Amino acid sequence: MTAHAAGGPITPARRARPGRLLKRAAVSLLIALVMLPPLFPLYWMLISSLKGPEELATTPPTWFPGDITFGAFSEVFSVVPFGRAFLNSALIAGVSTLSVLVTSVMAGYVFAKYRFRGRDVIFWAVVATMFLPPIVTLVPLYWLVSTMGLADSYAGVMLPWLANAFGIFLMRQFIADVPDELIEAARVDGAGEMRILWKVITPLLRPALVSLALFAFVFYWNNFLWPLSILQDDGKYPVVLALSQLLSYSTSVRYQNVVMAGALIASVPTILVFLLAQRAFVQSVSRTGVKG
Repeated sequence: MTAHAAGGPITPARRARPGRLLKRAAVSLLIALVMLPPLFPLYWMLISSLKGPEELATTPPTWFPGDITFGAFSEVFSVVPFGRAFLNSALIAGVSTLSVLVTSVMAGYVFAKYRFRGRDVIFWAVVATMFLPPIVTLVPLYWLVSTMGLADSYAGVMLPWLANAFGIFLMRQFIADVPDELIEAARVDGAGEMRILWKVITPLLRPALVSLALFAFVFYWNNFLWPLSILQDDGKYPVVLALSQLLSYSTSVRYQNVVMAGALIASVPTILVFLLAQRAFVQSVSRTGVKG
């Protein structure tokens, strides 16, 4: 029996199959190698939080905990008011992110679809603020918030971040692609400007809004310098400031697993937000890449 009779004719597709498999394996290996550096700190936090103090002190360090223990996770909440700090961060990041979405859509709509004197000058002046280092605006912002009587308050922490230049720029770019005919048709039907904005335009911006919400939430969750400057009451500290309190225990091997457990808990919300938003984020990037 010939090879043709046993397995059928050897077509070009069958000859190319091993090459395709090899190419896929090479691509998978390359992706794995690229993913290892950013994922390694997360892995190290996880295994260190599951180790006991004795195992953390061993040299060389072990790559997997021999005796898994979860005591460090409960100890985090007894060493510092971590639960309260977690809620503080959720409040600050949540309200700030929601405000950025609303103000960015409204300002982006005005800059994209309205014609008025000085529009471009104002828009590029707003964009220019993106290039100011945060340390430059720290003292003026602190003076402004303090003179308003909002120092050491949740409102004082959130006030400077209720609008965002990057968000306005991003929404303006996306809204500019919405056909003017669609807006005019809504006006002919009797829709007001706010109804057009929230009922007609905003549903078309879903990938961009999700991407902006992702960036804003991660930034406000991890924001350290401004809360440190404006807050004095540790009961109002966000989670990043609570982590800085935990770092005072890191000099002792006994508490290194507690520090790692706190860092891991603080990372969970941003990881979950990214996992939930990744599909819309990829759609936003893909849409941006095919413009023009």
